[in-house]
Amino acid sequence: MIFFFKPTYVFDKVKDITPDFLKKHGIKGLLLDLDNTLTTHNNPVVPQSSLDWIELMKQNGVKLMIVSNNHAPRVTPFAQQLGIDFECEGAKPLTFGYSRAIKRLGLKKSEVAAVGDQIFTDIMGSNLKGIRSFFVFPIKPEESLPFRFKRACEKPFLPKLSK
Repeated sequence: MIFFFKPTYVFDKVKDITPDFLKKHGIKGLLLDLDNTLTTHNNPVVPQSSLDWIELMKQNGVKLMIVSNNHAPRVTPFAQQLGIDFECEGAKPLTFGYSRAIKRLGLKKSEVAAVGDQIFTDIMGSNLKGIRSFFVFPIKPEESLPFRFKRACEKPFLPKLSK
C-alpha cells in the first residue's frame, strides 16, 4: 500500500528535470501537474523559469501535456501561454486523465512519467496508472485550511531530496 505514495524519482523543482536525465531513463513524454508544479496555486502568470524549462524540453523532443484536476477556464489560458496541450478535470488520483493524455501523446506507458507536487493525487495517480512518478517540492505552501490539512496528512510520506 505504501508503494502508491512513493515517487520513482524526487527533484527539488521541475527545472531540475533535465533532457539528459529523461533520455538516460527512456522517457519521451511528461505529464505535468499545473498548480505548485509549474506555477503557484491559481496564478494565471507563467513564471519565466517554467517558460524556459518547457522550451528546453521541446527543443529536446520531449512530448509534454498538462494533466490537471482543475477546470478548463483555469488550465486553458495557462496551457496556451506554454504552447502545450492539456487534459483538465483529470480526476487524479484516478487514472482517467493520465490514460487520455498518454493516448493523445502517442507514447507507450513505459516512455512516460508524471510530474507533480502532491503525494495523494499526482504520485498516487501515476503509480496506479503504472507510469513513473516524479515528485517535485511545491513552489509555495498553500494557505487554505483544506490544503494545509492535506499537506499535514502527506507529511509522513514526503520523500527526502537526494543530493
